[in-house]
Amino acid sequence: MTDPVTNSEKYHTTYPAPYHVTKAAFLTDATICISCKACEVACKEWNEVPDDGMIWSGFSYDNTQALGASTWRHVMFLEQPAVAGPQQVDMENPFRWIFLSDVCKHCGNAGCLEACPTGAIVRTHVGSVLVQSDVCNGCGYCVVSCPFGVVDKRHPDGRAFKCTFCYDRQSAGMIPTCAKACPTQSIRFGELSELREVGDARVAEMQARGYGDAQVYDPLQTSVGGTHAMFVILGQPESYNLPPAPEVPTIYLESAWMSALVSALVLAAIVCAAFLL
Repeated sequence: MTDPVTNSEKYHTTYPAPYHVTKAAFLTDATICISCKACEVACKEWNEVPDDGMIWSGFSYDNTQALGASTWRHVMFLEQPAVAGPQQVDMENPFRWIFLSDVCKHCGNAGCLEACPTGAIVRTHVGSVLVQSDVCNGCGYCVVSCPFGVVDKRHPDGRAFKCTFCYDRQSAGMIPTCAKACPTQSIRFGELSELREVGDARVAEMQARGYGDAQVYDPLQTSVGGTHAMFVILGQPESYNLPPAPEVPTIYLESAWMSALVSALVLAAIVCAAFLL
């Protein structure tokens, strides 16, 4: 892997070309996102993702509202009645405005991948989860199996779509287009292990500056097994539509099959008793 070069004076990271990683990851920092939506536009242009319907939602400036088949990057506008870190004025009516660019989490243990019956969803060599649209049959099992509600079917096409982690760009030694377009480095791309260290360091920095509720969202202690898209956030994950303890649906298979077996045995016993009595 070629290490990115950080210019400490401009707080900007450059990625030498070609740039290859072993386990790819995103680290999206809500504390420096300016909601410019450059990531959304770049994603749509590169991947030729269709429009979102151009619907005026009325929810602040957020018209895309959520991730979906035609929204692979979603910049959310979060208004909170909370103190903005070391804020010292207007404490009676605290307010902070936070922006976060959401994306597919590319789970360590992906529910969508386990549920796909056709092999349309695969794990790539960089650890990302890729939906092969030419193999997808539109069954929708992946949609209900995603613990984050990311995977979605595009109508009237009928097939499932989500972020590809710009796998085509990565294969050519380029970084994902959203990270390339981000002007503040709110979206960083690199090695999974390295970005986890960067995230922890950023949280420590923010807490030292008075933002006591800063944390990294990366559910390592759940059946998801951590994600390849991590987030530095302020406040609780639920505020960002991030489940605090996401679980892969297949963990319930054992108990479900056991319940089915017990039910079948009980039914068989009743039938036998009916003939014997």
